[in-house]
Amino acid sequence: MQTVTFRLHDSVPRNVIAAWKEATEEARDNGEKKLQREVLNRIAQYEDSGYGQCFLQDRRVAEMVQDTLLHFDGVKYSLVRWCIMPNHVHLLIEVVPGTTLSSIMHSIRSYTAHQANKLLNRTGKFWMEEYFDRFIRTDKHFRYAWDYIDYNPVKAGLTVSPQEWPWSAAYVRDGSGRA
Repeated sequence: MQTVTFRLHDSVPRNVIAAWKEATEEARDNGEKKLQREVLNRIAQYEDSGYGQCFLQDRRVAEMVQDTLLHFDGVKYSLVRWCIMPNHVHLLIEVVPGTTLSSIMHSIRSYTAHQANKLLNRTGKFWMEEYFDRFIRTDKHFRYAWDYIDYNPVKAGLTVSPQEWPWSAAYVRDGSGRA
């Protein structure tokens, strides 16, 4: 099981990404878990600030991305939790044996980029080339990831409760959303 975050192409400037990588690698190399958590919190705050064009704010685009995620749930992967924010997407996913995360992400991002560009009547890059993934190693980490994904729209000030955010597992599976 792992978490995956992927972002719109303009959601974070390259120099900010380079600084994040340097800070997290330095903290990890020095065994400074507190500093590493601090850097990860700064990354989350930046993501939630709504930098870039935020194409995922468009209801049509967010719904299409969510439908795409749900399409292969139970086939290529088990989609445990997800949340589609205005400029990035969080997943908690378990890859089905015989499938790779890279092939899943390529498929999802390629299809949704093409469809989103069509919906928005635009061309060009849609997603950032890289995505961030991390294996879940403990029950505590699993619970943290679950809560982080569910509460991301609340923390960003987009809604009062996770079940109110329509492009999330909290809404679709736990709240008043469609099955």
